[in-house]
Amino acid sequence: MNDQQPYDPYDPYYQQPQIVGYDEYGQPVYQQQQQHQQEPQQQQQPQAQQYDPYTQQQGYGYDPYGQQQAPYDPYAQQQQPQQQQQQQGYGYDTGQQQAAVDTTQWNIPQQQQQQQSAPVEEPAAAAAPAAPPAPAPERAVPGQRRSAPDGEYKTEQFSFIEEPDADSEDVIDWLKFTESRSERREEARRRGRSRVVALVVVMALVVAGGVGYLWYAGKLPGFSADEEKQNTATGPQKRDVIMVNLHNTKNKDTSTALLVNNATTKQGTTVLLPNSLGVADGETGTTGTLAKSIADSGSQSTRESVDTLLGTKISGTWRLDTPYLENLVELVGNIDITTNAEVPAAKKGEDPLVTKGEEQSLNGQAAVAYATYLGEGEPEVKQLERFGAVIQGVLRKISEDPKGATITVETLAQILEPPMTEQDLGAALANLAAHAKVGDYKTTVLPVAEDGSLGEKATETVVKDILGGTVSAPEQGAALRVGVKNATGDKADRDAARVSVINGGYTFVDGGTADLAASSQVTYGDAKNKAQAEEVAKTLGLPVSAVKKGKAAPNADVSVTLGGDYESG
Repeated sequence: MNDQQPYDPYDPYYQQPQIVGYDEYGQPVYQQQQQHQQEPQQQQQPQAQQYDPYTQQQGYGYDPYGQQQAPYDPYAQQQQPQQQQQQQGYGYDTGQQQAAVDTTQWNIPQQQQQQQSAPVEEPAAAAAPAAPPAPAPERAVPGQRRSAPDGEYKTEQFSFIEEPDADSEDVIDWLKFTESRSERREEARRRGRSRVVALVVVMALVVAGGVGYLWYAGKLPGFSADEEKQNTATGPQKRDVIMVNLHNTKNKDTSTALLVNNATTKQGTTVLLPNSLGVADGETGTTGTLAKSIADSGSQSTRESVDTLLGTKISGTWRLDTPYLENLVELVGNIDITTNAEVPAAKKGEDPLVTKGEEQSLNGQAAVAYATYLGEGEPEVKQLERFGAVIQGVLRKISEDPKGATITVETLAQILEPPMTEQDLGAALANLAAHAKVGDYKTTVLPVAEDGSLGEKATETVVKDILGGTVSAPEQGAALRVGVKNATGDKADRDAARVSVINGGYTFVDGGTADLAASSQVTYGDAKNKAQAEEVAKTLGLPVSAVKKGKAAPNADVSVTLGGDYESG
């Protein structure tokens, strides 16, 4: 306890404390009074020291460089180096401590404000020093902290600064950062899933496109063009057939072909008809060659005869004279074909009109020369094959647009035979050109026997498969087609049977000849033709027991094979 009494200005015996310096706040520092119990010890020391203006007192004052040094005090009368000084202020004992202590660490703003606002009392006149009290134990003072260069103190220098709580901006920013990072991760996962879905869709489209291309190209197993044709050959197919008659204006020869557009199998075919093909006249029933029918009966009658023979329906006839063929090739631009013979020039010593070889370019004149050329000793079929090559070469150059093909036909300025019109011909050629440009086109020759009749090979491969003779049923009210094949060995029996069939109101179809047979036979393919087959047997003088269900000829409703039991008389 500090038993020093507070300063009383009315006490005559009170000794006024000495001012030994000033603290860092500008407050005076007073010399502490000794207690009376220490007076004997104090008397042994020198009573006072003379005033020395050059004496420096240590332990008090503010040192800006961190050194504790007392400032010059002109009123100091004595110096006690070893004596502990006490700071007095405001009527309470602050405890014994070192003078001029740097209290930077203890600079509490609240206390500093109180100290600055407290009034400073000037001490009274100096009195005799009192005996100092017993020294108290020294308190540990924290190390000095240097202030900022500008003399201000920063809040971060105090140990009691409040730590940021969960509502501070740093925490909020951190929460926002973690939240945004989670959102970015979720967005990345969504983008990843989107990429996977897009990849699956692209792969599916690629696979579908590949399968579609293979199907379109006919390379997909089970869906090729040949397999499709085989699968649909037994069912109804849509065909468009036109007849082309090429007339050579120089020697009056003719060449005939059927242009077949099968819309079901998407195939085009040129069927070449030999001039030796035997056809029957529709009115008289007499049989003659195809060439003779064209020359004598004209295009319309010949077309009807061929329809009856093959069991097809030809929509029209296109008569194409050689000058028009030459103009047609010039209109579409030279054709490129593979030639199987060299066509010499009209005059000796000149270059040949056509050179033998692959991909030969032919103009109009060369195309006509090659289509009508028949070498010495060559069969007729060779000339037909050259004619078919020129036709196919022209189709590859004609526009597959019906309007464009029609313009080409109109440019020819050719008079067509009814019922064929320029629009009909243009549309037919455009459909055929669409097949020829992609390679879905072929040329074949109808096999004909020496007597002009059709054999088994012709009826199975061409009439049935290409022309569909068995598919086209006779129109309502049309006469029944009766195919007659002679197996008696006598040609007169065929003529007698032809007359009997025509007189009976049926259509005669020449079936050619066959190996000798002992008995005759009448066969029908469709059950609805059974009664008519029995009537045909009676007309020919054959027993009804000869009628049976079987396979009729492709171009006939009822087939008759004349055997040894047939009697023409």
